[in-house]
Amino acid sequence: MAKTLELTVPDIGGYDDVPVIEVLVAVGDTVAQDQGLVTLESDKATMEVPATQAGVIRELKVKVGDTLSEGSVVAVIEVDGEAGDAAKPAAAEKTAEKSAEKTAEAPKKSEAPGNNPPVARSHRAPAEPEAVQAAPSSGRKADVECRIVVLGSGPGGYTAAFRAADLDLDTVLIERYDTLGGVCLNVGCIPSKALLHAADVIDQAQHASDYGVDFGAPEISLDKLRSYKEKVVGQLTKGLSGMAKQRKVRVVAGTGTFVSPNEIEVAGSDGKTTLVRFEQCIIAAGSQALKLPGFPWDDPRVMDSTDALELAEVPKQLLVVGGGIIGLEMATVYRALGSNVTVVELADQLMPGADKDLVKPLADRLKKQGVSVHLKTKVVEAKPEKTGIVVEFDGENIPDTKLFDRVLVAVGRSPNGGKIGADKAGVRVGERGFISVDAQMRTNVPHIFAIGDLVGQPMLAHKATHEGKLAAEVAAGEKKEWVARVIPSVAYTDPEIAWVGITETEAKAKGLKVGVGKFPWAASGRAIGLGRTEGFTKLVFDEATHRIVGAGIVGVHAGDLIAEAALAIEMGAEVADIGHTIHPHPTLSESVAMAAEVYDGTITDLYIPKKK
Repeated sequence: MAKTLELTVPDIGGYDDVPVIEVLVAVGDTVAQDQGLVTLESDKATMEVPATQAGVIRELKVKVGDTLSEGSVVAVIEVDGEAGDAAKPAAAEKTAEKSAEKTAEAPKKSEAPGNNPPVARSHRAPAEPEAVQAAPSSGRKADVECRIVVLGSGPGGYTAAFRAADLDLDTVLIERYDTLGGVCLNVGCIPSKALLHAADVIDQAQHASDYGVDFGAPEISLDKLRSYKEKVVGQLTKGLSGMAKQRKVRVVAGTGTFVSPNEIEVAGSDGKTTLVRFEQCIIAAGSQALKLPGFPWDDPRVMDSTDALELAEVPKQLLVVGGGIIGLEMATVYRALGSNVTVVELADQLMPGADKDLVKPLADRLKKQGVSVHLKTKVVEAKPEKTGIVVEFDGENIPDTKLFDRVLVAVGRSPNGGKIGADKAGVRVGERGFISVDAQMRTNVPHIFAIGDLVGQPMLAHKATHEGKLAAEVAAGEKKEWVARVIPSVAYTDPEIAWVGITETEAKAKGLKVGVGKFPWAASGRAIGLGRTEGFTKLVFDEATHRIVGAGIVGVHAGDLIAEAALAIEMGAEVADIGHTIHPHPTLSESVAMAAEVYDGTITDLYIPKKK
């Protein structure tokens, strides 16, 4: 006998009043157990509410724009009587192959907030009510035809293209730069890390005098430093070119723009155009640096991050507008090379989004190194003069210096969704340039996918690579979806700052019941030997289950260490799992285990009085 049940929202990590951005089913639909019903989007993540029972949807209780909390009724489902009595919560799974009967998995139902953190998803804006009118086919003879085309060859794009080729799809890769790799390899992640390495060597050489090794003052050759940076970039881009040939991926150089749902026109630097006709497409067009109004951008002394990496000169006075990751990384480079650096940030802390205690060791070190940092301060005017850029400020902590040789504006990046003619393909693009996608990275046009920066925060290469691989596999017919619990963030400053999962600040703001284990590197033999004891490792645990839900590390090589914490969160590790894993000694990695021991009250490398 058939019966009806209410399908409700399971525990979603302690979140309340989370907006519905998409309704995935309709009245009359037959749904499988664990199939997504609606999509919710908090300020941290996007998550689907699963059906806890297979059956037929008889009534929907929600619409786009409603807000839901744990226990809210989503729909009424008609089920078989025996099956209804045996209804059980859905189990969480990683991104993995799904059977035909089980097309979508959902986060595990938790017993307490933080037991399983909200699933990390790309930005998925509410669907726009208006349909986008796609352009008709050009009717022209195509220069290139393929099964699938990837627009953009950054980390997400080349991963998507290579995976598609490995799955025997005839693949074309479009790239606007002369070499593969996109912004990240050519003018972003890789060249900046090469320069940061040089800055680190300079600092280590200066520090060596503390233990009796004196190298003297560095002599810097900008030409050789540029050559080193370009050699690093060239080695990687050459490798990508080789792998593309090995996989028989055809590369078309130029800037691609949609002209219809199945055509992209590529404008080459030589003025010639190439028409590419495709069956499927993965958009991986990335983002570009934001150019704030009010700055004289036609003056080469005003730079974005790409300009700064060119190392035209080492300015005596450098102003960095923006105290986020990119701004502080470039401040680190130029300070080491000899610039007097001033940083202004509108927020009340450097690197907004990270816990303040993580940022403090970096702020203290910058101060000791002579970097002038001004919070709650903004630029109101920048005028080019013969002697430099004259800048006027407003805020609580205005810099004394007003004349700068160069100004670096590093206040974020803007997605390129609105620059590729996506409307000609019928793809909806939001006002800010983001493209909405579902859990399989599909846009509103089923045969077109989108990945990376232009589908939303966080704008990180390692997120894009996973999305690119997923999109290619789905395009090849595999039953998969995006289910990543956490995505780590790293600032390659000195010291490095890395965090993943729920931050301590976020947990407090949301009223989550968490505990923290914090191990100071002043008690680490390895850190003492390196002369870098300012760091620490912090783990955040759910108090009810003792499972790790977040982590933050500040110190040298923090970016390398954070992966262990990310894996622990993905695996649902408890405090004992981490603390009882034998870490090699003496290493910085053992600070992760010791932070767990601090939380567990079993630490022997510190003396912590027992709580009364």
